[in-house]
Amino acid sequence: MQSFEEYLIANLPEAPSFHPIFDEALKAMLIAGGKRFRPRLLLAVVDAYVPLLRESAYPVAMALEMLHTYSLVHDDLPVMDDADLRRGEPTLHKRYDEVTAVLVGDALNTHAFYLIADAPLHNDVKIALVQELAYNGGIGGMVLGQAIDCYFEGEKLTAEQIDFLHEYKTGKLIAASLKMGAIIAGLDDEKQRELFEFGLDLGLLFQIQDDIIDATQSCEAAGKTTGNDEEKNSYINHFGLEGSRERADELAEKLEKRMEAFDEPLRENLNRLLEKYLYRHKKR
Repeated sequence: MQSFEEYLIANLPEAPSFHPIFDEALKAMLIAGGKRFRPRLLLAVVDAYVPLLRESAYPVAMALEMLHTYSLVHDDLPVMDDADLRRGEPTLHKRYDEVTAVLVGDALNTHAFYLIADAPLHNDVKIALVQELAYNGGIGGMVLGQAIDCYFEGEKLTAEQIDFLHEYKTGKLIAASLKMGAIIAGLDDEKQRELFEFGLDLGLLFQIQDDIIDATQSCEAAGKTTGNDEEKNSYINHFGLEGSRERADELAEKLEKRMEAFDEPLRENLNRLLEKYLYRHKKR
């Protein structure tokens, strides 16, 4: 069976025209790699219940990766975080130019929904997947969270507001990845809800860990621009380094306990995927 990584590389988006750099720029951040964490979450759920649908789910998994990658391209722009490095490579506005980076992000975002529409799945399933990704990647999730993050830069939020910000900016897309796997697998509404709520906690853990990485690692070690959160409503800025590590410990332990209640195949798949991530904040 073809791996997801092999599928992704073999199906990179193409924009054939006389434009000298756009097609190359469109593929650059996907080729650069990354954890592929969101598509792997989706596939972990599908594999647990209907492994025969794994390859049919690849276009949806790729759509998740493309939408996430678009968000990184836009996050790195001068008007947002003004970052120089992403996935160990120069950011697109540094490698090419700012207009190209904006348009590549736009293209990755819209092409994600083309991939879902073209996937070999039932139309009712595809409609539900589009709804989930569009809402949690947009005004019901990531984009709203990013808007709050940027608007309140330099202004200290409450702890509850910080959780809201990062639940939307980071957690909602991770939660949607799990729920989209459940939709493909045909799980009932209750199991979809359980996985979505698990994903929200997982997203907050990842955000705290990313804030710790930003405060403690060099750009070279992290593979992206770090030390960029001085004016942000990060967990480090609100709770401090040790307080953030304690909060991450609490979330990791909570997630481990919640996984114990999952069906055995799902629990095994998630354990394999998450074993190197749940306590990555402990690495000094």
